[in-house]
Amino acid sequence: MEPKKVFIAMLFLIFGIFGAFFFFSIPANAETNISATSTEHFAWDDIDGWWDFYLTNTAYVWGSKIDGYASSTVGEISLNCANTSIGNICASSNYGICNGLSATHNTDGTCTGGDASGDLSGYAWNDTIGWISFSCTNHNPTCSHRGSGTGDYGVYIDGVGDFHGYAWNDVVGWISFNCANNSSCATSDYRVNTDWRSTSTIGYLESSIFNTQSTEGALLNSVIWQGFSPTDTCVDFQFAASNSPSGPWNYKGPSGDATSYYGAPCTSNPFGGTGCAPTNTSICVNKGDFVNYRYLRYKARLTSDLMQTKTPQVDGIILNWNP
Repeated sequence: MEPKKVFIAMLFLIFGIFGAFFFFSIPANAETNISATSTEHFAWDDIDGWWDFYLTNTAYVWGSKIDGYASSTVGEISLNCANTSIGNICASSNYGICNGLSATHNTDGTCTGGDASGDLSGYAWNDTIGWISFSCTNHNPTCSHRGSGTGDYGVYIDGVGDFHGYAWNDVVGWISFNCANNSSCATSDYRVNTDWRSTSTIGYLESSIFNTQSTEGALLNSVIWQGFSPTDTCVDFQFAASNSPSGPWNYKGPSGDATSYYGAPCTSNPFGGTGCAPTNTSICVNKGDFVNYRYLRYKARLTSDLMQTKTPQVDGIILNWNP
C-alpha cells in the first residue's frame, strides 16, 4: 500500500526553547554571572592580595569575551575597554579579554574569532600596575596556553565554570585564579567561578499524538523536516510508538533506546543512523522498533552553535508511514 505522509504545520517558538536568544537583549553591562559564593570569586597575587570578580557586579563571561571589571587593593581591574567604570574608552585604548586563543579584540568591545573554548586571551588593565596578560599566546603564538613549561601560562574556564591557571603582570608577577594551581586549597580555598558553560544550548520539541487509524498497527518509515539550520547547529529526532493514546511513550533512537537520535539520510543509512538531519530530506528509522503500532510521536532535538548565537528554525515535520 502507498505510504501515508502527514504534514504537521508548526511555527518555531523562540520563547522557552533557547534562552540564549534572551542573552543578547541584555546590555553589555549585564549583572555578573560570577559566583556569589565567597570562595568562588577571588583571584590572588602575592604582592597585592585578593582580586574580587563579584563585588562590582559587572564581570560577565560570554561565549566570545568577558565584560566588566574586578576590584582589587590597587583599584579597578578593567576586563574590557568597552565597559569600564567611566564608560567606553576603546577609542583611545583598545583592549579586552576574549574567549578563544585566536580571537581579536575590536574597538566596539567585541571579539572577532571568539570560539567559546574557555581559553582566555588578551589583556586586562589597571591604572597602577598596567597591563595584565591572560595568555602567553598574546606575545608567543607557539607557547602552550595550558602548559607548564618555561614561558607557558594562561587562564582557562573548565566545564563546570571554574577558572584555572595564571595571568601575568610585570609588577605583581603571577595572578592565580584557582588554589588548585599549586595544591593550596586545603589552607586557602579560592577560585573564580562563572555560570557560563562552554556548550551548545539544547531545546526539545515533542509532538502531539498521531493516530494512524490502523487498528492492526502501522509501520513508521521516515521523517522529513522543513525549516532552516544555520552552520554549526543541528536537528535530530527520536520516535515513540504505542497501541494506546495514553502510552507508554518510550522515545528511541537508532541505538534502540533514548541514548541516541536519528539524523542520517535514507540515502546513507536506510536502517537509520545518527547525525544532524538535513532539511527536506528523508531520514529513515529502524522499522523494527516502530512496526504494528497505531499511535506515533516524535521528539525533535534542536541544538544551537557553541557560541549560542544561532539556532535551527523548524517550520514543519512530515511523518511517513505504511498502514
